[in-house]
Amino acid sequence: MKLRKQVTVCGGAIFCVAVFSLYLMLDRVQHDPARRQNGGNFPRSQISVLQNRIEQLEQLLEENHQIISHIKDSVMELTDTGAVSPSGHLPFRSANGSWVLPFDGRPTFLAVKPQDCQSALGSHGQADVQMLDVYSILKFDNPDGGVWKQGFEITYEADEWDNEPLQVFVVPHSHNDPGWIKTFDKYFTDQTQHILNNIVVKLPEDPRRKFIWSEISFFAKWWETADTYKQEAMRKLILGGQLEIVTGGWVMTDEANSHYFAMIDQLIEGHQWLERNIGVTPRSGWAVDPFGHSATMSYLLKKANLTSMLIQRVHYSIKKHFASTRSLEFMWRQAWDTGSKTDFFCHMMPFYSYDVPHTCGPDPKICCQFDFKRLPGGRINCPWKVPPKPVVESNVAERANLLLDQYRKKSKLYRSKVLLVPLGDDFRYDKALEWDQQFNNYQKLFDYMNSHPELHVQAQFGTLTDYFSAVYKAKGVAQGSRPPDFPVLSGDFFAYADREDHYWTGYFTSRPFYKSLDRILESHLRGAEILYSLAVASARHVGMEGRYPISDYALLVDARQTVGLFQHHDAITGTAKENVVVDYGTRLLRSLIGLKRVIINAAHFLVMKNKDFYRFYQTEPFLETDDRRATQDSLPQRTLIELDPAGPRYLVLFNPIEQERLCVVTVLVNTVRVRVLTEDGQTLPVQLSAQWSSASQMSAEVFEATFMVRLPALGLAVFHLYDSADSPLTLRSDTLLRLSGRGTSARALDPLPVRSQQAEPQTFFISSQGLTLGFSGTTGLLESIKRKDDPQEIKVQIQFMVYGTRPSKDKSGAYLFLPDGKAKPYNQKEPPVVRVVEGPLFSEVVAYYQHFQQTIRIHNVPGVDGLSIEITTAVDIRDQTNKELAMRLVTDIQSGDVFYTDLNGFQMQPRRHLMKLPLQANFYPMPSQAYIQDSNNRLTLHTAQALGVTSLESGQLEVIMDRRLMQDDNRGLGQGLKDNKRTTNRFRLLLERRSIGNMHEGLFAKLSSLFHSFLSKILSDGVPKMMDSDTTSFPSILNAASPPLETFAPLKSILPCDFHLVNLRSIHSQKDPHSPSAYTALILHRLALDCGLEAQNLGFNCTTSQGQLSVSGLFRTLDLQLLQPMSLTLMHPSTPLTNDSSISLDPMEISAFKLKLR
Repeated sequence: MKLRKQVTVCGGAIFCVAVFSLYLMLDRVQHDPARRQNGGNFPRSQISVLQNRIEQLEQLLEENHQIISHIKDSVMELTDTGAVSPSGHLPFRSANGSWVLPFDGRPTFLAVKPQDCQSALGSHGQADVQMLDVYSILKFDNPDGGVWKQGFEITYEADEWDNEPLQVFVVPHSHNDPGWIKTFDKYFTDQTQHILNNIVVKLPEDPRRKFIWSEISFFAKWWETADTYKQEAMRKLILGGQLEIVTGGWVMTDEANSHYFAMIDQLIEGHQWLERNIGVTPRSGWAVDPFGHSATMSYLLKKANLTSMLIQRVHYSIKKHFASTRSLEFMWRQAWDTGSKTDFFCHMMPFYSYDVPHTCGPDPKICCQFDFKRLPGGRINCPWKVPPKPVVESNVAERANLLLDQYRKKSKLYRSKVLLVPLGDDFRYDKALEWDQQFNNYQKLFDYMNSHPELHVQAQFGTLTDYFSAVYKAKGVAQGSRPPDFPVLSGDFFAYADREDHYWTGYFTSRPFYKSLDRILESHLRGAEILYSLAVASARHVGMEGRYPISDYALLVDARQTVGLFQHHDAITGTAKENVVVDYGTRLLRSLIGLKRVIINAAHFLVMKNKDFYRFYQTEPFLETDDRRATQDSLPQRTLIELDPAGPRYLVLFNPIEQERLCVVTVLVNTVRVRVLTEDGQTLPVQLSAQWSSASQMSAEVFEATFMVRLPALGLAVFHLYDSADSPLTLRSDTLLRLSGRGTSARALDPLPVRSQQAEPQTFFISSQGLTLGFSGTTGLLESIKRKDDPQEIKVQIQFMVYGTRPSKDKSGAYLFLPDGKAKPYNQKEPPVVRVVEGPLFSEVVAYYQHFQQTIRIHNVPGVDGLSIEITTAVDIRDQTNKELAMRLVTDIQSGDVFYTDLNGFQMQPRRHLMKLPLQANFYPMPSQAYIQDSNNRLTLHTAQALGVTSLESGQLEVIMDRRLMQDDNRGLGQGLKDNKRTTNRFRLLLERRSIGNMHEGLFAKLSSLFHSFLSKILSDGVPKMMDSDTTSFPSILNAASPPLETFAPLKSILPCDFHLVNLRSIHSQKDPHSPSAYTALILHRLALDCGLEAQNLGFNCTTSQGQLSVSGLFRTLDLQLLQPMSLTLMHPSTPLTNDSSISLDPMEISAFKLKLR
């Protein structure tokens, strides 16, 4: 009753406000100062104004009606969901057998303005070149193109450059992988430090020499060991323009598996290092080695104030098509951009590789003769059997003309008379001899060319920006602007093939254990950054910074650099040697442990009720971590909370999401006598379940306690756990083992009941208030989903499939996926053991197979947590040979050949399954989600780790779970993938109804994308544990004697629900990079909402604000002393805003601000 009263009051209040606003509008109509008193003669314009006003009023009334009916629905939904349970407080079973909970009954409110509805897919059709269309028109055949095998013959007329000579920029470079065949440190010791030492010595020998460098991880390591003389010489070369830092990220990031949080973070890490040590801001992006390219990268570089970029690894058929249409240079535009705001100048290299034989022109046999490291007597030679010759007086004319012919042919593929010729390869220029061989021979060729005006060429060494600047100048446009005749492109460049049908789609899944560990570290890093920034600001606010462990900043820096390093295109990709993988893993684990410490120390300070009691002891942490990892390649063991009859244990839960959350939390306890209380003493319903050590063996010492919590946005909530005699709110799970006639039987340990029965083939079901799931009686795997409000059951069948590799010649490896045909169904002789657990808070089905065990769990809570299905698959294929395990979803959704995958967790990209391409070409990266849809339903698979995905038939989605391959695939690694681990892949599956022809599309937004962003965040930001709800839980080490703790809720106002707080990152102090300054970077991303889906109760209040946000009103108890818009990597400041200003973001925009909080 009380709830109804509250809602009625609330509804009444809203109604009053609405009526009052209508009154004000009428009032405005009557007192319109523009209306002339014409004795009743209304001019026509006035009548139309009135008509407009009346229409506006009608619309307002309509919206008002919708608000009231929405509130009514909320109340109905709450009553349905048993928020108001008849027995007052106890969970009970309703007539249909599903559990009803005493939910805290706050209605949730959705108000999304129609203007805030814009799907992130955007309205295609703005660009001249749409990559999906290019895929439709290309044949993807591979005819022999002559000397340029994958291209065509290039011809030119001798007089083409008479009016405007050819300008050639030869750009020396050295590609340094921060780990691949050797570890990062070994590469540095053996090669990289010598390259950087040579730069300092050899570039100053001739001011005409130029060089570019990309990876700041190596550069920073060199800087730390260099003396001040070397540092000064290096700084002088950079500021003088002889050495250019390109991109300036910590690494040259992978673009398929990386999450945009980490892509931004490694860019900030590199740029901040450059600003602090050199005082330089990068202008051009250089990505010659990532295996395919994402549109997200061009957006991030644009937001960081770079002006141009270069890419190289693109499918050979696409390169050929772009070369034939002279579209290799284009403006790259984001798919959602309806204007040209995101346009970014991009140069695509035309040939097979970035090495010297494939960069001077179309004929590698000739270009190789101009790689002077390959002069006879050296360690490497030319595979085309014609070696380079030293350039001398007698042959300079012949050599220069031969090279110029290549330059001219290459330049015919572009729209300007300016040519870029990279000169380098992996780890080049590590010996002084090579510097002399390349620079001296080339200088002789340039001198000859430039002194013969009849050749109409001007050749020189240059940096990447020298080249781009010359193009802009030749075309008469400003830096970064679109030259008049250049095409606009939208889309991306996956999947990559470098020759034949060798598609690089295997690395989307290779080494999934580390892809998962990477995400866990990222979510911890984001959580630690936010809590550290808030804790330090709070400590300053109360004058206690002297007592807070501000030195934790060093742990944040270490973790930023580890996350940055792992985004390298041989790290997160799973394409490094085994010992290098171990080195990465060791770094990831070390940083993870450090971040847990940062989070615990911040949480300790923030939840203290009386800060005077706060004491920090380095050796005695206040809270325990939620889990522990024994080694870098083992799965986490969750912490057991030992309850003591003497007094309570505190449990601190962290919600890393910027919205209040209602979710289910599971902790391990040592007794079944468990009682959970909120901070203010309310007992919570607890579902008690067994901890299983095998399919049919349960533990006698450890139990799972599951309870529902409401957590403040970005906040810390405190709970008390007691060992106490039976509470009526502690309910036991009902467990059934479905066995297949073998001798297995269940060992029930009192007091947790277990039943067992013979498995029968008919479908069995589990249900919650929101969902009913059907499972196959024989396989124990999911068969169907039925939503509470939908009479129709949707077929969603999970199948496991196995791919082999080709029998002869080229086989799958770390990079390539070369299957031996279609996948075959996974089968094992014995039927699986299937465990069915049902209870008031969650129900789950666990199927045990030889190579995987799959848990499908549903939560009985309102909101996102209750409408999505949690899928956890533990995979172990270590006894297999050349096999890849896939999980396939087979549904009756009529999706045709179209499916959607995300790019870097940032944006969605439509894909098409093409029959003309081989099977492996239809796989795409899935860093965070993929979906299929028809006019009625959308099925989205959210993933907590990057994996490869495809849709091979209408209504299907298929994910590669792990790959074990016994051989190298001839791309330089020299190893197969034989170091598989037991890996846990985690997903959320969400089925939504699409609303078609909804007149007020998005009035009460059919907030699919909120669900989506929310689920992605739950998977990526919630700190994942094997079977947990991703909030991080930290049990206190201390007992009842500890000082009182209270919930920490940092936000004063609700963040609009289309805003995502990407990071709140403490900026380093100028004096000491390992300690923080008084400033913090706030990075925000405004999501684009897709309002074409029917809204459910989200479980949190949600309103949008047309992209407006008041930062000063955001944080409780903290004062905002500076609000300054910055470029994404904080290098380019804009004018500070007044502290009470609202900031404004467009849909999909990412923006950074410098704050001073205290």
